[in-house]
Amino acid sequence: MNYKLSVIVPALNEEGNIVWAVQNIIESFQRVGCSAEIIVVNDCSKDNTESILRGISLSGLKVIHHVSNRGKAAAVRTGLENAVGEFIFIQNGNLNIEADNYFKLLAAIKDSGADIVLGTRSSKIHQGAPVLQTQDYFSTLMLNILFGVKLHDWSSHFQFIRRESFLNLAQQLKGKDIAFEILTKGLRNKMRVIEVPIFHD
Repeated sequence: MNYKLSVIVPALNEEGNIVWAVQNIIESFQRVGCSAEIIVVNDCSKDNTESILRGISLSGLKVIHHVSNRGKAAAVRTGLENAVGEFIFIQNGNLNIEADNYFKLLAAIKDSGADIVLGTRSSKIHQGAPVLQTQDYFSTLMLNILFGVKLHDWSSHFQFIRRESFLNLAQQLKGKDIAFEILTKGLRNKMRVIEVPIFHD
């Protein structure tokens, strides 16, 4: 089947969240009529994540198991290598999922021709601990100064990436904060980045 979107879910010791995450992703796409594949990469979890995933059989779901712990960046690269979608979204196993956000970002990246689309939360920064708000504000300010852009909120971790563009960045990923790495490396490579308002708890 041809999928427009591939959702990569790197999973490490997510026995309490993984079934919920997969089911909610699938239901979200069904509600908005979006064709998507979900690729879960189990990065050699030490809990029951592997056995739980082996017990799930759903249309559009791919499950890949690393035989050793290779880190989040490697899990994302494994997902990308097995993805067939034109656009990529990286979903943490424990994040909230809003169907409308998928729809908005997918429509934006298809219509705009952008390499990366960011979901921007509607509040001035976002609801949450003041320390986190301050950190997000200054990291966004730093990106704007360094790359001459005008971003408002990079840190929602809601990013859609064009697959062809992501293939050019994937081998450069090294750390755990994949969203930040994708954005900074994309900006450094003069990729086009746009923002779209989203709902975020």
